[in-house]
Amino acid sequence: MLIHADESAVKQHPAYQAAKAGDDAAAMILVLDTFNMDRVRELRNLVGDVLPTLVSAHALEREGVNAIPEVFAERLSQVLGWPAETGLVQTNVVSHTGANGFWRLARQAEFDGPVQPGHGYVLVDDFVGMGGTLANLKGYIETKGGKVLAAVSLTGKPHSAKLALSPQRLQELRSKHGTELESWWMGRFAHSFDALTESEARYLARTETADTIRNRIVEAQ
Repeated sequence: MLIHADESAVKQHPAYQAAKAGDDAAAMILVLDTFNMDRVRELRNLVGDVLPTLVSAHALEREGVNAIPEVFAERLSQVLGWPAETGLVQTNVVSHTGANGFWRLARQAEFDGPVQPGHGYVLVDDFVGMGGTLANLKGYIETKGGKVLAAVSLTGKPHSAKLALSPQRLQELRSKHGTELESWWMGRFAHSFDALTESEARYLARTETADTIRNRIVEAQ
């Protein structure tokens, strides 16, 4: 996961609120002011000679349709010469902006749209918090036969730049809360703890009790 700018530089930008509420012009101003060419070069080197498709996790927020991810993808497309797919969209409202970790875990993003089997994709978002939205988008693309090569966000939490769950974190979570909570989790979300991101597992491992996790998830849902 490559992050372009500090969280404060994006969220305190004068155009941020309008961009988040769906103003394309404001989103373009925000993206141009926080776009990082060093991260672009890193992304190109990471992907190599493959010609991937950029796909943005644009979603409906409380204020409107978040314009930032799609505009960010358009700018990356202009600079890198990679195509951008706009037909792959988030289909549910999760309202993650400003939400706590349990809300993010309880309300998982769902996606629909065209995926070309065997083709490479680069995921684009405006903010990575716990990484769940990008993980869900990756899961959708791979279920349809596509290959996710990389992910990039305009901003986010530095510790969230690592999306893949480490074996050490998985063991920590299972040791802390045992098999009963994981069985409950599978019944609730149809996947075990090994499908969590590093930040999601870290959040759960730092929660004091399994009962707290269950109660807070139910409340959020």
